[in-house]
Amino acid sequence: MNDVRDALHVAKASDGSTIRRPLSPHIGIYRWPVTMAASILNRITGVALSVGTLLLVWWLVAAASGPDAFALVQEFLHSPLGLLLLVGWTAALFYHLFAGLRHLAWDMGLGFAKPGLNPISWAVFGAAGVATLLVWGVAYARLGG
Repeated sequence: MNDVRDALHVAKASDGSTIRRPLSPHIGIYRWPVTMAASILNRITGVALSVGTLLLVWWLVAAASGPDAFALVQEFLHSPLGLLLLVGWTAALFYHLFAGLRHLAWDMGLGFAKPGLNPISWAVFGAAGVATLLVWGVAYARLGG
């Protein structure tokens, strides 16, 4: 054995013979299934919705505080950063909604078999993207750019 790492991968089989243990999968070699990425993104969007709600509260408090405070918030929301936050919040809302519907279907025993897991996860990504683009496309068209 040339290296201590080689010694860590040696084990005894049940018959007493020496074998090499496999390396555990890690982030560098393990390919994420789409269902795992979808689950992680569902948690991330849940946090994003909580943080985005603070933006909504700021807007509501400003509206109740008077025209100057409201104008300040409106100015921020119309800035590139504000629009990015609003689009991101919308995307998080739609993704979390469709992922929640997927989980509801799974809880009822629908689509939980192995062949249906990946397509339904991709459908959630697609539905969230389409819904976000649709909402912002309509908003852009109605507001005249």
